[in-house]
Amino acid sequence: MNTDRDALPALDPCVVGIDYGTLSGRVVVVRVRDGAELGTAEHPYTHAVLDEALPDGTDLPPDWALQVPSDYLDVLRVAVPEALARSGVRPERIVGVGTDFTACTVLPVLADGTPLCELPQYGGRPHAYVKLWRHHAAQSQADRITALATEREEPWIRRYGGKISSEWEFAKALQLLEEDPEVYARTERWIEAADWIVWRLCGTYVRNACTAGYKGQFQDGAYPSREYLAALDPGFADFVTDKLDHPIGQLGSLAGRLTAEAAAWTGLPEGIAVCVGNVDAHVTAPAATAVEPGRMVAIMGTSTCHVMSSDRWAEVPGMCGVVDGGILPGLWGYEAGQSGVGDIFGWFVRTGFPASYAQEAAALGRDPHEHLTALAARQRVGEHGLIALDWHSGNRSVLVDHDLSGVVVGQTLSTRPEDVYRALLEATAFGTRTVIETFEAAGVPVRELIVAGGLTKNALLMQIYADVTRRPLGVVDSAQGPALGSAMHAAVAAGAYPDIRAAALAMGKARPGVHLPDPERAAAYDRLFAEYRLLHDYFGRGANDVMHRLRRLRAEASPSPSS
Repeated sequence: MNTDRDALPALDPCVVGIDYGTLSGRVVVVRVRDGAELGTAEHPYTHAVLDEALPDGTDLPPDWALQVPSDYLDVLRVAVPEALARSGVRPERIVGVGTDFTACTVLPVLADGTPLCELPQYGGRPHAYVKLWRHHAAQSQADRITALATEREEPWIRRYGGKISSEWEFAKALQLLEEDPEVYARTERWIEAADWIVWRLCGTYVRNACTAGYKGQFQDGAYPSREYLAALDPGFADFVTDKLDHPIGQLGSLAGRLTAEAAAWTGLPEGIAVCVGNVDAHVTAPAATAVEPGRMVAIMGTSTCHVMSSDRWAEVPGMCGVVDGGILPGLWGYEAGQSGVGDIFGWFVRTGFPASYAQEAAALGRDPHEHLTALAARQRVGEHGLIALDWHSGNRSVLVDHDLSGVVVGQTLSTRPEDVYRALLEATAFGTRTVIETFEAAGVPVRELIVAGGLTKNALLMQIYADVTRRPLGVVDSAQGPALGSAMHAAVAAGAYPDIRAAALAMGKARPGVHLPDPERAAAYDRLFAEYRLLHDYFGRGANDVMHRLRRLRAEASPSPSS
């Protein structure tokens, strides 16, 4: 929080950015003229992620990940007023609010926006809830969507690197149709959470161009055809016209004005600008001042999303999409990613952190991650003798297969927790290098890597990324990069800047070259990366299908989703 805010002009306009993450919502109050962050707040979702059972105790099968939409409204009621109070900014100085969301996070609603899970008759139906981005139970539907598009030579499939993800709108909707046709029939809008929260703020449903393009297969002004959808399933033929199609709002444009109800929730002035929704990763690119081709931004949290803009179009295998103007006007916006990063580190701490380590960490005043990082930092590259695959939550890019799983090779009776922890840190860096090399092989150069998110605090992890990728590593100079990016888009919607590029130049924050690659370590990592690629291709490209066989065995032994 700035200490000089009381000296600011009394009418210096500010905007609010709200970042809806996987486990919480973060809010930042930002000064329009220079991007100064004046106050922040965070509110964790009461129900977090439903991956074992619904609130009523209904069991969920593996690979499900649901959320409760009322948790999102609580962020407006709690975190926005708190951030405003901490900022010391009078409400009348706020001229706009912008939001971003994880994606594809999607829910079925009635025509008035009521989530189906809030209807008494559907409270125990898993398909009536929000499907979080990391809901990966629609892999079979995604495989069929890809196979049919390839067979029919649908032109849009090339914009997604040849594969459609189980995380996206159509795969999840097809799963809904096939597993709970009653809930599918009752669904009047299949809506991204990014658009639902904007609807709640301004009373107007506007489908944002970002999620439509990257997660909804909307390319060149059209969705997949009715004929294609009917070939997938006759009951799916009218999915677009009946449940999905809606006017598209461009990024940074005005969705509407804050309603009296939303003003009462937030403490913000009624009638201020509400920006069209956006995706958490994509709003972060301008916050990182990545407004030129070749600057890739990695937004690292529970997962990692890699976004960059380019002046050239290319078919990059396994990318999450390329959209004209998808991040910045006038440039092709590319997206790729890794489904598990911080989630993997968190899983290991939950399952592989012995009591003796916990006692030692407590004595040193460290949390588990800090303790394992400190121990791992003592090692030379390769000293642990391990190599890992970062597929504990499947592979988003470049294989686009969420039935893949994690691997650690080289463990012995001498292997220690810090050895495995460091191998997992390195595996995620190898995954990012795989993404970068795939882009470059397709003719889209990546000159610089800029990282955003809480994981930038881990200096060892950041140095590993610089060494593994052999690129200078910059960091977004904000603890709330996505929320800052949303605030910048709000400033555009409020008319303070003509476009997001101008807002980025005035309000963006990034420190380039914070971590530089060390030639000796980079050479050692080249050898380890070669081993990673062997495992990557062996398990991921069909030489050994054991991961899929194990997944099928697990599915046979698991309960079906209750309906």
